[in-house]
Amino acid sequence: MTLPHLDAEAVRRLVPVPDAVRLLRDALLGGLDPEATPQRPVVALPAGQLLLMPAAAGRYAGVKAATVAPGNAALGLPRIQGTYLLFDGETLAPLATMDGIALTSLRTPAVSALAVRHLAEPDARDLLVFGTGPQAWGHVVALGQVRPIGRVTVVGRDPARTEAFAARCRDHGLAARALLAPGEAAGAGGGAVAEAVAAADVIVCCTSAREPLFDGGLVRDGATVVAIGSHEQDVRELDGELVARATVVVEARSAALAEAGDVVIPIRHGTITAHHLAGNLAELVAGRVAVGDGPRVFKGTGMAWQDLVVAAAAYEAWSQRT
Repeated sequence: MTLPHLDAEAVRRLVPVPDAVRLLRDALLGGLDPEATPQRPVVALPAGQLLLMPAAAGRYAGVKAATVAPGNAALGLPRIQGTYLLFDGETLAPLATMDGIALTSLRTPAVSALAVRHLAEPDARDLLVFGTGPQAWGHVVALGQVRPIGRVTVVGRDPARTEAFAARCRDHGLAARALLAPGEAAGAGGGAVAEAVAAADVIVCCTSAREPLFDGGLVRDGATVVAIGSHEQDVRELDGELVARATVVVEARSAALAEAGDVVIPIRHGTITAHHLAGNLAELVAGRVAVGDGPRVFKGTGMAWQDLVVAAAAYEAWSQRT
């Protein structure tokens, strides 16, 4: 039997970003427990990592096989690739395959947008983005669905790519400027980046950085920071000072304590304890997280239940059209 395959264009067309945000919210409000999602195995490979992400909920089950290949950037290939396989939840018969990159590029910004909807100030307009890849652009689009984003500052390592990203934002109707990450060139924007951090309403970190991207003490009270670039215990985009000051929400405590260096490293250093985590995404959406006066942080590592929710919706939309 030949399974139907939903390519990247089909996934994006069948589940627009606002629908993805709504579907994820509805799943959580309907009782889906992120803490019950199976822990994904991460297999080390010579070229990077293989992640297997299984989940089951409602009428469906599924698994994403995702790869992370750090050397791909030099080859002009995506760093993250993958394929999704959707099953019937009752019979476990395979139903369809889907483009894993498109699924990841859709659901991750949608998850962040759902968190930002509940964490960020209602009039948040000034967005600072670290990174110039697909996730960075996906977050610009998705956050614009939940907050009145009007200005984007993008920080990147490559001057041409960073300026091209800013130009894309301008084509999207946003005021935008490009800054080089500190240290990438002589005198390259360190002061300007620090000023951008201090002024931002929302900061999004979508990088492969292994060390904190900025001084967390610069983030103003009331600002929201989203970090989605890392999924390893010894890697982080945020420093311990910011995490200690902030109301911290994670996708699931179990996943964060196993994979999120942004959380694990401050715990290891004694800066915070696990009790510092204010709640998971389900608790946030349900209104059970007390948001303090300081910064707000959402740390995501990516979870299999998110892929399943969006993949099931794409399949159902495809089935109705065929």
